[in-house]
Amino acid sequence: MAEAIQPTNLFSSKKRTNPDDSNRDDDNFVAKKPATKPSWEDPASALANARHEFGEHGGVNMSIEASATFTVMEPETLSRMFAGELGPDRDFFIYSRHFNPTVLNLGRQMAALEGTEAAYCTASGMSAISSVLLQLVSSGDHVVASQTLYGGTHALLTHFLPRSSNITTSFVDIRDLEQTKAAIVEGRTKVLYFESMSNPTLTVANIPELCRIAHDKGVTVVVDNTFAPMVVSPARLGADVVVHSISKYISGGADIIAGAVCGPASFVNSLMDLHQGALMLLGPTMNAKVAFELSERIPHLGLRVKEHCHRALVYAQRMKKMGLKVIYPGLEDHPDHHLLKSISNKEYGYGGMLCLDMETEARANKLMNLLQNQTQFGLMAVSLGYYETLMSCSGSSTSSEMNQDEKALAGISPGLVRMSIGYSGTLEQRWGQFEKALSRLQDSSLFSKN
Repeated sequence: MAEAIQPTNLFSSKKRTNPDDSNRDDDNFVAKKPATKPSWEDPASALANARHEFGEHGGVNMSIEASATFTVMEPETLSRMFAGELGPDRDFFIYSRHFNPTVLNLGRQMAALEGTEAAYCTASGMSAISSVLLQLVSSGDHVVASQTLYGGTHALLTHFLPRSSNITTSFVDIRDLEQTKAAIVEGRTKVLYFESMSNPTLTVANIPELCRIAHDKGVTVVVDNTFAPMVVSPARLGADVVVHSISKYISGGADIIAGAVCGPASFVNSLMDLHQGALMLLGPTMNAKVAFELSERIPHLGLRVKEHCHRALVYAQRMKKMGLKVIYPGLEDHPDHHLLKSISNKEYGYGGMLCLDMETEARANKLMNLLQNQTQFGLMAVSLGYYETLMSCSGSSTSSEMNQDEKALAGISPGLVRMSIGYSGTLEQRWGQFEKALSRLQDSSLFSKN
């Protein structure tokens, strides 16, 4: 595979003076790395130690590089850039569908967050997932994936990739390590794909063991960490590539669609190869203005995640005491509670998502209607990570791409209500709204119907 751009250090802060300037100062203040053991095991510390990009005129915030194309001082430089001799590590840029300085800086933040060597950002979470899979898997190859995935990812693996690319997938219960191991076909399986915390059933993946199984057979591990940024660091636990829909917790505002790919620099570079790079050739380019917006939100991600998680735990505990069927990995009776406790980053909690199983879609819809339209506890909407609580009946919304048998295998009941717990208002204020809605539901004849 031709390598169009080969940055030796995507985190260098040295600005170019001319194409032959090889005197790099990697100990520059904004790029300097701590001499002690790498701090990326704590995501907040890693973000604090990451390079801070200042504005062009000394602004505390970086400048937005909105240009689609970039000029050079000598005509020979262009040919050297296209030959891969000069690239973003030396502050040489070709075109913003390739690398853009503002998007690259957001990538540095994502790499620090996930503890990977490099990262780059895309126009959506699905574009990140699709590009990674198409880069790693070729026609005739095979994927092993969790049977419980976001509906869009499940549709990509079940319908689109077999039709368009002759790529097939075997779905497994990732809690069953032997089943997962048996599904891997040596020489043909290229990727083991799963979510760190599954959408919507909140199954927690045993990332270290799954990585051991895959790596023993030469298989690349790709983990979607959308549900658990800060909470879990898959790369630290052995994952090769980490993908995100950063539209969710990382954005936090429900106003941006974006994705990210985090992994080795060689892999990120391969995605941008001029001849065979999935990101370069399929073109899911992130706008530099969007990258700037997101870069301003990442520094307070840890604070937001802690509050999401704290409220989710309190609500789940109280719901359980009320006799509701609640699914939350922070509860001690959740089958993956001790696993999550052992692999998670301390002090961030157990995730901001919880599920209530209301058994039937009618009961689920009635509850959500009361919670939104009568007590203002939350909003009926898909997505997650917003400051308001978001609720949806997964089987008829975000998992609707799956058929009834697939939903049953994934543990998605018709009445499963997925809640992304927000942090607006006070905790007790919101809990009072929930109690009021539940009381009205219990008073209705619908609640007692089978």
